[in-house]
Amino acid sequence: MKKYAYQYTSRLFDAIEYNLNNAPKNDMLSKKENGAWRSYSSQEVYDTIQNISAGLLEMGIKGIVGNPEGSDKVAIIAQNAPEWIMIDIAVQQTAAILVPLYPTTSDAEIQHILNESQAKIIFVGDQNLYKKISELQSQIPSLQHIFSIATGGVNNLTNLIQKGATIDKQALTVLKQSIPDSHVATLIYTSGTTGLPKGVMLTHKNIFSNVFAVKEDLPIVNNPNLHVLSFLPLNHIFEKMATYGYLFSFYSIHYAESLDKLGENILEVRPDIITVVPRLLEKIYAKILAKGATLRGIKKKLFFWSLQLSTQFQHDTTVSFWYQIQLFIARKLVFSKWRAALGNNIKYIVCGGAHAPEIVLRAFGAAGIKIIEGYGITENSPIITCNRLSYKKNLIGTVGQSLHHQQVRLAEDGEILVKGDSVMIGYYKHPELNEQAYTTDGWLKTGDIGIWEQPDFLKITGRKKELFKTSGGKFVAPNVIEEIFKNNPMFEQVMVIGENRKFVSALIVPDFAYLTTLKIKNIAMFSAGKKVQHKTDRLMNNTKFSNHYLINDTFIMKSIHETIEHINTQLNHVEQIKKYVILENVWTSESGEMTPKLSMRRKIIEDKYKTQIEAMYQDDFHD
Repeated sequence: MKKYAYQYTSRLFDAIEYNLNNAPKNDMLSKKENGAWRSYSSQEVYDTIQNISAGLLEMGIKGIVGNPEGSDKVAIIAQNAPEWIMIDIAVQQTAAILVPLYPTTSDAEIQHILNESQAKIIFVGDQNLYKKISELQSQIPSLQHIFSIATGGVNNLTNLIQKGATIDKQALTVLKQSIPDSHVATLIYTSGTTGLPKGVMLTHKNIFSNVFAVKEDLPIVNNPNLHVLSFLPLNHIFEKMATYGYLFSFYSIHYAESLDKLGENILEVRPDIITVVPRLLEKIYAKILAKGATLRGIKKKLFFWSLQLSTQFQHDTTVSFWYQIQLFIARKLVFSKWRAALGNNIKYIVCGGAHAPEIVLRAFGAAGIKIIEGYGITENSPIITCNRLSYKKNLIGTVGQSLHHQQVRLAEDGEILVKGDSVMIGYYKHPELNEQAYTTDGWLKTGDIGIWEQPDFLKITGRKKELFKTSGGKFVAPNVIEEIFKNNPMFEQVMVIGENRKFVSALIVPDFAYLTTLKIKNIAMFSAGKKVQHKTDRLMNNTKFSNHYLINDTFIMKSIHETIEHINTQLNHVEQIKKYVILENVWTSESGEMTPKLSMRRKIIEDKYKTQIEAMYQDDFHD
């Protein structure tokens, strides 16, 4: 293995030449094609990028250093694939600015983003997206070309690459050398939990500084033998920043086919590292619980004993010797199967985007699977704090310590403020928003509320805008209540309501897989006498209930009510859920209630269920 030099530039596109010069490999980037993994070598990736850049320059696409509005914009709306990151880097090399969009972005938001950025070209992932953008093109005057990444009769990426291959690269070489790290590399539109999304301008230096702060603080070692599986959307800054971390560390990147095939892809790739959002960990945990409920005899007892043991887990080697012995047994007999399902190679999982439930983090930690939870926002490229690989610097229930290349402090009202090289240069075309985004002395406002623990670990306690006051003048942090609910396997999604109301209520989406198991056990208990387990096993394999049936079943509703009443005993009087509505449809980004990174769009949910919400407050007699 070569001794890697650390003479980095601070431009993102230099990652490719850095790889090629220090650790060239045959599987730099990989994706699944026709049922088999297709790999791109370092040389092929480099050549493809140069050809795309040359093709774009030939079409007149260019940027103006120091002038984001004057620079051309190139958009991309596609699923994760090697082509996505190659297009990203190719655009950077022309000094133009990439504008990424989620494939699930609504028509209205697509028009808003492309019109505000005045994108000239857009790359689309497949024929369906090509059709979608083509139908909107007449509403986007600046959009001149649509290129399909998939091959076909329409303009496609292959044609552009072939054209670029015939063009001399001298002008491109000179241009690349002239691009400073202060130039805007990408324009990322925030998910928009309220209102239309805002364009965040991030320079090469912004993202690069975040990449290397994380590399040094975790720490992440350079190792060409490590493999990662990428499945979070690349148009989100978390996965994009992680990708450049992988590239500057020489890791091989494999792109998952879809979330539905994630389990299959994990077993094929057997990755060393993956990045996730908490919602995915929650879903994996829920599936594990459902699987455990179907076990029999001693296996079932061992499973739930191990799970109970995990609730005491902490990253502290001073735990009792007896606990360590029990944990060793649990890992051998139960938790080893968890690791096997993740390919048996996992070094750690990086988790961000929201706060993960402690019960889930402790369960994975007890299984010997390191979860590195962090916190950040798009405007900071994005990481602000993170736990570390060292157990002494990983405190469950917090989002870790601040990165050493930036400053973090709390305002008087608890709002988290940050200052450093990772902070954006501003919102695109919205100077009035820039004034609101910073304190008078130049600190970026995150909009999140936090506290310090032990003494420099940050704990997120709520969202400043989401903190509401009841009509009785009491402040309530809905996030805290919602997390308590989600720690219970019965509930999948919860939104707490109560602003300017006399009491707190909730919209609740239960975990329907869990409810199914609960109902089946109830049926088996009622009809099978002593053969309950046998009856349960048979029913589990042959019985399905509709969501509508489950939330109208007397036994299920009684169980839900008793669980809510139990949770209420853990809450202050003003926080307790006095009324609730059980919903039969899960909230998704496709149906509009969730952002693509699976954060709730509270305003949209409130509008959609306005009738049900108002019905809860018709007889407004609670104190």
